[in-house]
Amino acid sequence: MPKSKITNSGDLPQAPGTDSSAQRAPVRINIGGTPLWYKILMFALLGLGLAWLVLSYLLGDTVPLFVELGPWNYAIGFGTMVVGLLMTIGWK
Repeated sequence: MPKSKITNSGDLPQAPGTDSSAQRAPVRINIGGTPLWYKILMFALLGLGLAWLVLSYLLGDTVPLFVELGPWNYAIGFGTMVVGLLMTIGWK
């Protein structure tokens, strides 16, 4: 079997039309992940929305705030949870 050719400089061959002296801008990579405040806020919104729905269901007839809001309790609870769920997209 024939041996492969080894270059002295150790460089890979250049494709035609490329400039070996071209400068590239360094790319920033977020190695740290998601900040702690983001995770806390995300889980707080998910928990707050769930708690709002549960409390409005259990105490809806006795607490005046829940009585006044009526069906808007569902919008508040689910809306808060949806915002928390949308925040999971940015979690790394």
